[in-house]
Amino acid sequence: MKPVLKLYRGYANDQEFIVFGHVFRPNTAGSYEFEKKRFKNARSVLKMFLIKTIPNADVYLEHNGIKIHTKSLDDGYFKFCIPLTEEFAYGWADYYVSTFHDGEEIREKGTYIRPPEGTLGFISDIDDTFLVSHTRNLFKKLYILLFRNINSRKIFADVVPHYQALSTAGRNKKDEQNAFFYVSSSEWNLYSFITKFTAKHDLPRAVLLLKDIKTSLMDFFVTGRGNHNHKFDKIKHILEFYPHLQYTLLGDDSQHDPFLYEDVCKIFPVTVKAVYIRQTGKSKKSKALVAVKNIESMGVATCYFKDSSEAIAHSKRIGLIQ
Repeated sequence: MKPVLKLYRGYANDQEFIVFGHVFRPNTAGSYEFEKKRFKNARSVLKMFLIKTIPNADVYLEHNGIKIHTKSLDDGYFKFCIPLTEEFAYGWADYYVSTFHDGEEIREKGTYIRPPEGTLGFISDIDDTFLVSHTRNLFKKLYILLFRNINSRKIFADVVPHYQALSTAGRNKKDEQNAFFYVSSSEWNLYSFITKFTAKHDLPRAVLLLKDIKTSLMDFFVTGRGNHNHKFDKIKHILEFYPHLQYTLLGDDSQHDPFLYEDVCKIFPVTVKAVYIRQTGKSKKSKALVAVKNIESMGVATCYFKDSSEAIAHSKRIGLIQ
């Protein structure tokens, strides 16, 4: 049986091209059916956490007419960081990665973005920032993940017009979009679900940076939880990779976003333009309020909001969107 290559959206700047993915064992990483109902949906979700990866697999990136070779890590993850010797076109483009099995080439196509020249970048969390997930209630979160298919999962009201306006903010050409990233503590297991959900709701097409892949049923019960340091590291990497952009960070108060974004603002005092934090409970959290006020004291525009209509009004007020 042939191994399975899973490619994720990559990204490039003037000097470097980065693409990545996983190599899975056969029959463990098929196309899951996110439109099945109840128990059939639950089975599809659980299958995403029962995958088996292939360590040390030979992987080849096709780049400038040559094949660049690397090997997958112990968890089947691979990543190519390639210095650029010639300028890439702006916008979304395709890349190809292959592996071999019994002498037969297995080749897959992925996409990457080199954002058009501009001044704005956007980094958003996922769960309870735009996707209603009930992260504060573990049992409810797991129930919804298992028994609500992609058609019945909810998105917060007015998120779509807000994110669409942000994606074209400052652009004269409607086909040009700002750099958009979804950085989450959800695992790579949920990549296909997230990309299909965002496409279904016309959210900006973004690069996803998620948490290390999980390969057991026990991992499912702690999905999205645990240490969130990886989010800080990934956000820091984005800000360093595109240092000329002014960033807006969007998150919620269900876990650590206010404090994470506070730390980012302290380290990048001239890079972050605005911070948005969604209120997920009946009232604002006192510790989150302290973090938001501290962010504001550093000259960053802040909005701690209950409804996205408030966030839209704030974005207009500070001139972020028209």
